Amino acid sequence: MKKNLLLLIFSFLAVQLYAQEYFPNNESVPNKTMNFTAFTNAKIYVTPTQIIEKGTLLVQNGKVIATGTNVTIPKNSTTIDLAGKSIYPSFIDMYTSFGIEKPKRNTDRTPLYDTKRIGYYWNESIRSEVNAYESFSYDQAKAEELLKAGFGVVGTHVVDGIARGSGTLIALNNFDKSSQLIADKVTNHFGFTKSVTTNQAYPSSLMGMMALLRQMYHDLDWYKKGNAANKDLSLEALSNNEKLVQIFASEDKLNSLRAAKIAKEFGLNYVLKGNGNEFERIQEIKKTNSKFIIPIDFPAAYDVADPNQADQMELKDLRFWNQAPTNLKVLSENGIVFALTTDKLKKMDDFRPNLLKAIKYGFDKTKALEALTTIPAALLGKSNEIGTLKTGSLANFVITSGEIFDEKTTLYENWVQGNKYVVADMTAKDIRGSYDLTINNEKFKWKIDGEVSAPKSEITTADSKKLKSKLSIANNWISTIVKPNDTTKTSFTRLIGYIENTQDLSGKAVLFNGSEVKWSAVKTAPFTKAIDSTKAEKNNKVMPITFPNVAYGNMKKPEAETLLFKNATVWTNEKEGILEETDVLIKNGKIASIGKNISDASATIVNAKGKHLTSGIIDEHSHIAISNGVNEGGHNSSAEVTIQDVVNSEDINIYRDLAGGVTISQLLHGSANPIGGRSAIVKWKWGASADEMLYKDQPGFIKFALGENVKQANWGITNPTRFPQTRMGVEQVFADYFQRAKEYDLAWKKYNSSGKKGKEKAPRVDLELQTLAEILNSERFISCHSYVQSEILMLMNVADKFNFKVNTFTHILEGYKVADKMKQHGVGASTFSDWWAYKFEVNDAIPFNGPIMHNAGIVVAYNSDDAEMSRRLNQEAAKAVKYGNVSEEEAWKFVTLNPAKLLHIDNKVGSVKVGKDADIVLWNTNPLSIYAKAEKTIIEGVVYYDSKKDEENRVAIAKERNELIGQLLQEKNKGMIMQQPKKTEKVEYHCDTMEE
Repeated sequence: MKKNLLLLIFSFLAVQLYAQEYFPNNESVPNKTMNFTAFTNAKIYVTPTQIIEKGTLLVQNGKVIATGTNVTIPKNSTTIDLAGKSIYPSFIDMYTSFGIEKPKRNTDRTPLYDTKRIGYYWNESIRSEVNAYESFSYDQAKAEELLKAGFGVVGTHVVDGIARGSGTLIALNNFDKSSQLIADKVTNHFGFTKSVTTNQAYPSSLMGMMALLRQMYHDLDWYKKGNAANKDLSLEALSNNEKLVQIFASEDKLNSLRAAKIAKEFGLNYVLKGNGNEFERIQEIKKTNSKFIIPIDFPAAYDVADPNQADQMELKDLRFWNQAPTNLKVLSENGIVFALTTDKLKKMDDFRPNLLKAIKYGFDKTKALEALTTIPAALLGKSNEIGTLKTGSLANFVITSGEIFDEKTTLYENWVQGNKYVVADMTAKDIRGSYDLTINNEKFKWKIDGEVSAPKSEITTADSKKLKSKLSIANNWISTIVKPNDTTKTSFTRLIGYIENTQDLSGKAVLFNGSEVKWSAVKTAPFTKAIDSTKAEKNNKVMPITFPNVAYGNMKKPEAETLLFKNATVWTNEKEGILEETDVLIKNGKIASIGKNISDASATIVNAKGKHLTSGIIDEHSHIAISNGVNEGGHNSSAEVTIQDVVNSEDINIYRDLAGGVTISQLLHGSANPIGGRSAIVKWKWGASADEMLYKDQPGFIKFALGENVKQANWGITNPTRFPQTRMGVEQVFADYFQRAKEYDLAWKKYNSSGKKGKEKAPRVDLELQTLAEILNSERFISCHSYVQSEILMLMNVADKFNFKVNTFTHILEGYKVADKMKQHGVGASTFSDWWAYKFEVNDAIPFNGPIMHNAGIVVAYNSDDAEMSRRLNQEAAKAVKYGNVSEEEAWKFVTLNPAKLLHIDNKVGSVKVGKDADIVLWNTNPLSIYAKAEKTIIEGVVYYDSKKDEENRVAIAKERNELIGQLLQEKNKGMIMQQPKKTEKVEYHCDTMEE
């Protein structure tokens, strides 16, 4: 065995001898040697799970030569005895911007609609051609911060744009510049933020960014097949970087699910960079099968001493402060592979305390070490070089006084590629304690505490007056400066001495007048570390996670029930009309039976006598529960985007809609452009994921718009430049895009019928034209924002020209003027009950609009277009009775069956009929009454809102808030760092809302 080890060592030596040095040496004496360094008698963590007691680590030329208990130490070795100390692999942070200058923000406020770049991708937020190593500049000061925290290697990249280019791998070697670059291109980066260097308008929303990524990947595939006539350096770089580690900065749990969705569509394997809230959606996170990079940045406690400020805090923010330290534990326990990063830390000094806090809250220490060493190394594909102390690895390791994640442990040295960086003097003698100090026969009391390598001094005179003093220690030399209490004097006394005996210190003193005398100090008491009572206390009680993890969330996800409603007044919306004293059985998520004297032994009986049972309200036009932008107004057409990508399943407006009896909504794109984005039809399954909320097999819809918004008349822009700027220009947009879509569709039909068999190249996939072609093929339906009669007629004429039908005019406040033409075209109407004169183009609106169109034979619905209005659509329906003498039964259909017909889902919802989905609402009285309240709102047999449970929730929420505020006040009493309470300002989207 020893012979084999010697052979290995000499083989290493031979390789090093013949390695050519091509960097010029401008020193008079060569500073490199072929000597070995042997670290003996240490507890060596070769990996987090491979531990050697009293072992030897042998290094040479920046590499690990051997580890073990029987390592033969060559004669030309420097031996360092580390008895009682531990060696760990240095940490790796694979997600930083270390050494990268922050990109300069473009200050031109004029929106750019086409790129100014030549030879690159058409969108300036696609910057895949950027290489971090080309702009990298080693940051010595930042490197020292990282070294002190235990890091030896960092991945770094330019944090800018949606496709951000390649990242590089850097060794934190402060002593040898030529060795700092481990790999020039190791990662490829993406994120959900536009580049700050461009004023290009598109994309202006999260859904736009997702659509852009999809189009980019389609274009990449098309480009790689040699279909492009021109060279595209951005796509070239994307292609060249495909085999690198793909890192996506999602920065949020829901965005992680969105990024994983794109990865699945295109067969990619993103490593997702999260933000610490993954525990709130852990099961969905787990289903992505993704690996993660997780920051260890916990929110500071809120200063809630002022009750008025405390009242501004939302429960979800109070909870997140309380629950965030458990994130790493939850991720680990659910088998999710993740590395840790220092990203987002306000200061590097927070890294260790935060990590120890996570461990205190249950994060396993071995898993913590893996997340800082072997896992990032494996994710980077560099396990043979970094992350362990196996033979051949870089000699990157830290030397500590003990177990690395013990609060008492001192990190002494951080070696990177065999170069030592001293964090704390390992040879420093412990002089802490209490002493009798004598300076030139004058007596003092001297207390030395703090850390061994960074002691603190406290000197007191015989009459108990404290003197200001500062103590430093280096190489066992002690130096102390004693300042006089008189702040007007600049004189001071200096004590200097070499530590030979920690019980008796002595040396030379230079007095304020320059004379030299002797000083001595005799230890009278050993050092005893003060017990920090705050550290001895238990962790704060962690509040349970709810679904979603906000106020009124469910303690567990609700399940379908078998329910039997007895003796209800049932509004069927069918030919049976309104049935009195009728039973309704719901089972397996469906309406199973309607009639008298129904029984089911497995059912929970609900006494509905004197109450009204209806189908759930359907809001045909809503903008609630959308993340980061309701409009993608960067182009005059954004048919490629879809609201389905950005459903926010945690919006409290969902719960409020349920409390108002709403079970289904169509979430529409805004009206910033003539051709908007695709919509999402959702069932409000409070506590479920966004994907679970999406209506299954939903028909395709898209938002179009007419009027002031699309021509930027009310955008507040001094010099609007986006086409169109007139109403006639809007018509031209429609004509041009449908003509292009028609040609696109024909090209694909030709290719699919003959091209696949021959040599014809496939057309470029264009998500925008693909969507518009679906309209031409009656596979997608238009819901069009409209006001003025001339434009309503115009769009119907365009539709007739291209042989399709407009499905729905929404708002349609001048619909009463053209009801006959609408009936002839076959279009439906989704309007307001009584909104008028809120802007110029609705001056002719009247509250009789809905009933007039209804009487003309048009399918009419009332919608909300507003988060507040959607809670009381039952009252909006009642206005049809007031203004148009519509019967109550028909008026109720305006918010139930009719919107279901407009959305092409009336075969499953919209009425109380056997076999339909059990989406029903139990009201305390006639639902058209202003006194009506929803007592139960049920979707597919699951009770998602219960008025009695709601009352219990209010009490529970008040109790939880009080408990959390109590915890925060305790944190303040402990002297912890606090932050000011912040009120979360929520933007409620409307058709014309533009995200900044």
